Amino acid sequence: MIKLYQFAPAFGLPNASPFCMKVETWLRMAGLPYRAVNSGDVLKAPKGKLPYIDDDGTLVADSQFIIEHLKSRHGVKLDAGLSPGQQAQATAFQRLFEENLYWAVVHTRWINEAGWALTKEAFFAAVPMPLRLLLPTLARRGLRAELRGQGMGRHGETEIHAIGCRDITAVADFLADRPFLLGDQPSSIDATAYAFLANLLWVPIDSPIKRQAQAQPNLEAYCRRMKARFYAA
Repeated sequence: MIKLYQFAPAFGLPNASPFCMKVETWLRMAGLPYRAVNSGDVLKAPKGKLPYIDDDGTLVADSQFIIEHLKSRHGVKLDAGLSPGQQAQATAFQRLFEENLYWAVVHTRWINEAGWALTKEAFFAAVPMPLRLLLPTLARRGLRAELRGQGMGRHGETEIHAIGCRDITAVADFLADRPFLLGDQPSSIDATAYAFLANLLWVPIDSPIKRQAQAQPNLEAYCRRMKARFYAA
């Protein structure tokens, strides 16, 4: 049995971490049995971050390495029908979501004071005392440093929002009226897209980036389609 170590569900979503939600969604898409361990314990994680999995004794960290491992070990063919061009598009959109849009949204959650109040509750409410007094401050300080190191944190708030809005517009324009990102059938990139878009649209943290997403009806319809298909039960 695959054990998925992640944060606890929050904001009415399977996970408030888009990377954790990406892996859980992919497991459902692949039809692989798993058990979610929602401890939120990053201290035991191989790379100090969640998610990670224990696949019958093999520990794998990082959402994309997890998916590549599971594809190989369990013979999952979700992407078998993709052309080389579509595979390249999937890689490009993964980078958009995980290396660019993610950091713009991190700013709205962890740096903006109104967003931080909700984020702190979602991620740390279940942490036992006295760690609950210490971990949020340390985690926020770490995210602020990561934002600056990545480069997003060197921009002003208005500039960060503009970057995120451009990403959202690109996704909406590319999706157009297709049911899934690359066509009529879901593929691995849809696990990523759904996790990141739902964590923007359905989280009660307001920002210009969220409002830009709300202004694209096809993104809301896409998320509802993914939820109905893979989280109906």
